[in-house]
Amino acid sequence: GAVRLARAAAEVLDADGVIAFVLSASVHEPIDGLTISNGLRPGLAGFAKSLSVELGPRGIRVLGLLPGRISTDRIRELDALAGDADENRARRTASIPLRRYGTPAEFGRTAAFLLSPAASYINGVMLPVDGGARHGF
Repeated sequence: GAVRLARAAAEVLDADGVIAFVLSASVHEPIDGLTISNGLRPGLAGFAKSLSVELGPRGIRVLGLLPGRISTDRIRELDALAGDADENRARRTASIPLRRYGTPAEFGRTAAFLLSPAASYINGVMLPVDGGARHGF
């Protein structure tokens, strides 16, 4: 579905258009309890990167946002899968350099920047929005 939607959007976007995929930190490392997502998200990141090269000459940017632990209902569900949701959240929080989960507003501001003209020379990146939790570069 995401591939078809991106292709359909690309057909009608003009120069300066942006396609952004909201993927997951599972692009880089599997997340417990998300077997299907762990398989799909890296493939979509590869598709997004390839699409950024394909559409770049038309002035269309393609990006990926990789949320980590953003405090949403879904993350609360995932924390509860471990049994003790509070203990799991505390353990995961300790592994995030900023020592907290992100907020939906923080994720939204990041997306708003990347989709704006202020980020007009950013293309083909998969940006972790995770408080520094990703250990790689």
